[in-house]
Amino acid sequence: MSFLAKVFPRKSRLVLDTVSLFGFMLFVFLIGVKMDISLVVRSGKKALAVGILGFFIPLGLASLVAFLINNLLSLDHDVARALPHLAPLLSMTAFPVVTCFLDELKILNTELGRLASSSSVISDVCLWAITCINFVAELAKTNSIIVIIGASISAGLFIAIVVLVMRPAALWVNQHTPETRPVKETHIFLALVILMASGFEGEVIGIHATAASLILGLIIPDGPPLGAALVETLDCFVSLVLLPVFFTVSGLKVDVFGILNWKKVGILQLVVFVAFVGKIVGSMLPLIICRMPFRDALSLGLIMNSKGIVELAVLNDFKNQKVVSEEVYIVMIISVVAITGVISPIVKFLYDPSKRFIAYKRRTILHCRRNEELRILACVHQQENVHSIISLLQVVLHLVKLTGRASSLLVPHRQRDKPSRYPTQSERIFKAFKKFEQQYPGFFLVHCYKGISPYMTMHNDVCSLALEKRTILIILPYHKQWTSGPTIESSCAYRHLNKSVFEKAPCSVGILIDHRSFKSPYIINEHSSFFVVVLFFGGADDREALAYAQRMSDHTSVRLTVIRFKASGPAEIVAGTERSKMLDADILSNFKIRTQRTQEIAYKEKEVTSGMDVIMIARSVMNSSNLVMVGRRHGDSPIMLQLAKWNERGELGAIGEILAAPEFRGEASVLVVQQQTRLWGLKDPEESTHLRRIKL
Repeated sequence: MSFLAKVFPRKSRLVLDTVSLFGFMLFVFLIGVKMDISLVVRSGKKALAVGILGFFIPLGLASLVAFLINNLLSLDHDVARALPHLAPLLSMTAFPVVTCFLDELKILNTELGRLASSSSVISDVCLWAITCINFVAELAKTNSIIVIIGASISAGLFIAIVVLVMRPAALWVNQHTPETRPVKETHIFLALVILMASGFEGEVIGIHATAASLILGLIIPDGPPLGAALVETLDCFVSLVLLPVFFTVSGLKVDVFGILNWKKVGILQLVVFVAFVGKIVGSMLPLIICRMPFRDALSLGLIMNSKGIVELAVLNDFKNQKVVSEEVYIVMIISVVAITGVISPIVKFLYDPSKRFIAYKRRTILHCRRNEELRILACVHQQENVHSIISLLQVVLHLVKLTGRASSLLVPHRQRDKPSRYPTQSERIFKAFKKFEQQYPGFFLVHCYKGISPYMTMHNDVCSLALEKRTILIILPYHKQWTSGPTIESSCAYRHLNKSVFEKAPCSVGILIDHRSFKSPYIINEHSSFFVVVLFFGGADDREALAYAQRMSDHTSVRLTVIRFKASGPAEIVAGTERSKMLDADILSNFKIRTQRTQEIAYKEKEVTSGMDVIMIARSVMNSSNLVMVGRRHGDSPIMLQLAKWNERGELGAIGEILAAPEFRGEASVLVVQQQTRLWGLKDPEESTHLRRIKL
């Protein structure tokens, strides 16, 4: 008895086969739930061309080669029968496979990732169309007209019930489930029962259970509440328990030593290679015409060639139906694994989304003229972030951009025709900013964007939107939020987002820290004052913070104070080049001149001997102001080294981490500013000593 027969007896393998098929059916259902079918309608001409050409060109080439080989060479019966079925398989680009592939490479929400996702949906539609035509043709050859009519009516009736009954039921659940409350377990249970019944009904009327599951998943609205609840309930169980069983069963069917005829291997590999090249050519052709960079176009062509679980399931179905022989099945499984294994490192090498975030002009507040509009991209994770950002922005009466969360589907927010009884969190956030815009007509213009994406790649959407809209400053909330009492809520995902934006942003970046437990906006009018303090040590980031504060001081209710720190000894408070010191002296000199014209701004100098002196001054400032601003990066010095020991792993810099500490909690918010670091041809932020006009 062989090792396989001992470890996996025939009876146990039958059970594993059943479990694996059930797992794949649930996987397909979840893919349908996650899939936005409107992508087919909203896909641009580029995605439409890539999807269509990327399917039909490899299909035509592979079919032509298979036809020529079949007529010129004497092929075995199993290869000749398999080639017509393998050509569509090699030409397909499965949406589930592409999205998983993009997610693993962390490029799902990049420009190339969105194009690949939309194109794969178009390619799937083409495959479904070809499959339906072949199915009807085969049905017409083997059955009577009565059977054909009966099968068509059964399939149409099934789709009609799903669309006209199940779809309204899913929409009803969404409408009657407030966003703050979970979906009732009864609704989840009923959805699973309907899924099982749909799979059974599909098998009865001649539709495969997986196809019935996909149709049911497509009619369920993606996203919260119902779609997200189903994914959250099933995704972990399916991906960690059932799918490994599916892959195990597929692997047990592969015996690499079962390949005996190498002529078959050569013929099959030739068809695979022709389809591979044809898909690259078909995908690249419209992109080259649209003048996309060659490396990006080649990367997309390789991504469209990715293979995975869907192709594996199709091959298993071919094997069960005796469409392909054991030997052909083994060769194709090895080919699928090899293709995906090869293209993954090549795409990583070719495509780096962060390269496109390099700006070609200065996008800083310091280099923006005072009479020009100030474009700000404010990122909001949750409703608690709104008031602190509004309190900051309402003293900057210029153009403002707003984004909620960065996502792979980044779209402008559109208001509903009729207000919902249960408004979503995004709607409440956008309503607050729109109300703020109405309070200052002619000064603010707010654009709201909404999207959803993995936290690990959320910075791609933030940076791409900032680059597209030519913003001057990105404002992000701190990853720690103070709630009632001493409680602090921290998010590692938000922290990773902030660090990534610091590294890759095409403009200046600010992290807003709100220490207050009671989140309410400051009311600024002619009867109240808003106290802003800038802690100035020296360097490009401090100059950027001061430039922003001077913009704020244009508001009549703002009281601005700049505190210039100096070391009492011969050593400098921060290290820096002579050029940096010259720029510091220049901006401070201009500010001192302004202090002589108005009493609303003030300049102070403080001499310190140690890091403890800096901390004492910062603590007093936090208790007597509404907003404290400071730069993120400072040159090394004995005092800065002392301060850096407080939090060596922080991303806010030595001073920023101290001001963000719970010990400094008060009524003042803190804005830590970093000047633009990514500029084409610029290696040193001190290089540009002259202000340059930004053409927006």
